[in-house]
Amino acid sequence: MSSTNPKEDGFNLELRVYVIQYLVLVVFIALGIRFYVLQVARQDYYQARAENNRIREIPIPAPRGNILDRNGNVLVDNTPAFNIVVTPEDITNKDDTLNALVQNLDVDRGEILVELNDPMRPKSQPILVKQNASVDDQQWVGAHELEHPEIRVEYQPQRVYKYGKLAAHVLGYIGQVNPKQLDLPQFKEAGYKSGDIIGQGGIEAVYDKILRGEDGMRRVIVDSRGRPIADLEKIEPIKGQDITTTLDLDIQRVAEDQFYSKKETGAAVVLNPQDGEILAIVSVPSFDPNVFARNVVSSESRKEVAAIVNDPSHPMYNKAIQGTYPTGSTWKIMMATAALEEGVITLKNSRIVCGGGISVGNRFVHCGGNHGTPDIHTAIVRSCDGYFYRLGLKMGVDMIHDWVTRFGMGQRTGIDLPGEMRGIIPSREWKKRVNPRDPVWKDFDTVLASIGQGSVAVTPIQLIRAEAGIVIGGEFHTPHLFKEASATQLKPIEYYDNKPTELKLSPVTVDTIDYGMWGVVNEGGTAGGVGFPREINAGGKTGTAQVIAKEKVRGKEHKDHSWFISFAPMHTNQKPEIGVVCITENGGWGASSSAPKVKIIEAAYFAKKLGHPILPELVALNSQSKTDSRPLAGADRKRRPVTQ
Repeated sequence: MSSTNPKEDGFNLELRVYVIQYLVLVVFIALGIRFYVLQVARQDYYQARAENNRIREIPIPAPRGNILDRNGNVLVDNTPAFNIVVTPEDITNKDDTLNALVQNLDVDRGEILVELNDPMRPKSQPILVKQNASVDDQQWVGAHELEHPEIRVEYQPQRVYKYGKLAAHVLGYIGQVNPKQLDLPQFKEAGYKSGDIIGQGGIEAVYDKILRGEDGMRRVIVDSRGRPIADLEKIEPIKGQDITTTLDLDIQRVAEDQFYSKKETGAAVVLNPQDGEILAIVSVPSFDPNVFARNVVSSESRKEVAAIVNDPSHPMYNKAIQGTYPTGSTWKIMMATAALEEGVITLKNSRIVCGGGISVGNRFVHCGGNHGTPDIHTAIVRSCDGYFYRLGLKMGVDMIHDWVTRFGMGQRTGIDLPGEMRGIIPSREWKKRVNPRDPVWKDFDTVLASIGQGSVAVTPIQLIRAEAGIVIGGEFHTPHLFKEASATQLKPIEYYDNKPTELKLSPVTVDTIDYGMWGVVNEGGTAGGVGFPREINAGGKTGTAQVIAKEKVRGKEHKDHSWFISFAPMHTNQKPEIGVVCITENGGWGASSSAPKVKIIEAAYFAKKLGHPILPELVALNSQSKTDSRPLAGADRKRRPVTQ
């Protein structure tokens, strides 16, 4: 029923017109504001987004630099590989993409979800989901590029460790940078980002910046679904610098074979005492770093990787720089050096009674024999514990601690490998800290420490650096593996900068130690029966590190550790050019397990130096008696007299 009042009808119509006009005005104002935001205020942002939809930058990974031994033999290089990647910003339906990857390409759903949900990863950065894609995998991706343009095949070099387990602890392995690493300042400064493949151990980690090179880039035009349709620009990647190491492939092989052929575990280090260059580092058991290179996508969950990481024998543990052991009698070289330098004994007045051992309080600590009243030379040659028990008491723990610290004990050597341990050396403070129930240092503690037992626990690399420094006259070089890095378009050639630490030692002390170690091998000492070729002029020191009390021994796993440290040539007119330290875990006496290994390593070194084939030379050596005098080494046969 319509209104009968004309004035009222007119008013209502006029009101409606005003309302409509205001509404139209509000809409135009809103549109104007929106246009301003889009075209003026945020012009750069939306222009960049539009450009990104049209032009895309696709990274081209740079091959890592090769790793070579000192003679140019390639230890680590790269091989072409085709991987499957996913670009997150091209995903239109996450579930469809996940189903395609899981059902057709055998990708783990949980792993790819972790990568897709990573807030640190740019959406434009491709995610590596499968390495070494098979031909079938590549064909599937090609056949489905229209429905899944976010999935594509991409070339990427894969790391190859040419000799598998050989020198694995030195070379290291690669893997994706993890979130914890990205939080570290040094990783932020280096510009690492989520998804980067980096060195995770050994030389690969320490020299990652040198090895990784610089990625290239393709700028391409893509369609609305992210598919490349034309190339605009291509910047070629620059390969990382090749690193030449100090390792000698032949010596490394020989050294490792000494453990594997006898099914024994332990560690060995071979170096040049004159400059600290490492020829070989052995840690057994070992692992194959190719497993990590093959499974770099998700290294923590792959079965092969898990088998290594969870192995109860800890194959990734580098015993040469991380294993800490009592040194046994190899410690006596440092004791004798310190005592001579401090004047506690002199060359002319060095006799101390052995007594078959020593009584300390209500305990009697035995010696391995009864050596009468030996001088320092005989005490080293025969490894007389009774002599060093009493010498240690004369010196006192504070003097012992002071000197072994000067030799670098209880400190990292600075070797260019990650994870080096400090070890433990005897001190009053140490006992107070670790044994609050019995905090006072006693004579019994000194007696044990004087022969490398008790509180002593050091790494093989520490021991050889210290005693190498002593036998060459007080020049302590940092053990190192880096020799040089090749030049590239971006970086010049780099060399190792050798800066030794000097510790003034008396020539009398050095000659006495040198002669004593030579006598251990060549004058019927504790290694006299090992059969070192005479012309090598090797010297050394045996050591037997007690694992548990003798009465508890029940099997091999409780046998003492076997040590031998050696240098050659010794007691000649030239400085030693090779040093070897070897520890055989649960190997028993030092001369029984470790010294024979060192003999073969040194024989291999001198055989190679003279141009002889290593393997035939060593086979012949093993069949000879200890009196063989064939000239394996070019050492001066003239003995250096001990200075009086």
